[in-house]
Amino acid sequence: MAYLARHGETAWTITGQHTGLTDLPLTERGETNAQRLGARLTGIPFDRVFTSPLRRARRTCELAGFAQVAALDQDLLEWNYGSYEGRLTVDILRERPDWQLFRDGCPGGESAEQVAERADRVVARVRRVAGNVLLFSSGHFLRVLATRWIGIAPINGQALMLSTASLSALSYENSLSQPAISLWNDTHHVLKSNPPEDLKTLEHKPLEAGR
Repeated sequence: MAYLARHGETAWTITGQHTGLTDLPLTERGETNAQRLGARLTGIPFDRVFTSPLRRARRTCELAGFAQVAALDQDLLEWNYGSYEGRLTVDILRERPDWQLFRDGCPGGESAEQVAERADRVVARVRRVAGNVLLFSSGHFLRVLATRWIGIAPINGQALMLSTASLSALSYENSLSQPAISLWNDTHHVLKSNPPEDLKTLEHKPLEAGR
């Protein structure tokens, strides 16, 4: 089984700005929630732990208690947003009303296909491990990773909302030939924050699939 941990809150997750390779620190609440995520993971054995090299993911990993056993994985980096780095979705849509990240990618950054290729490499590595694997990364990459785990196109990631410091799990229905999403966006352990202005109409509730 693969457990997916999204990094804790940053200044740009509060404002809703696209945060790809910009190496922001966690906020105070982000650090608190990273610690609470660690408590949520207590008692689950992990054969391997991997983290994105970005500061926000590495710090979340550290505060959750896994820094000593975690390996850096470049494939876990967040989507490279290119010229859309630091921008709000609502502002991008004023220029490109039909733009969809998970279909169109970003000018000067990565396409959806390129992110999916990285996700496929992560899936392959995880499936070579006999036991549980824990991955610390960022929201949009983890959403693509979930789609590739179950063998569907990355555009479907647009339907998988993911909150900061959340926990998700990828597993199997009955056999390795039936990959499944067994837990998604579990945030029961986190201190809640106000969503950014352009997301306030959306509800972020944990979803479960499979058994």
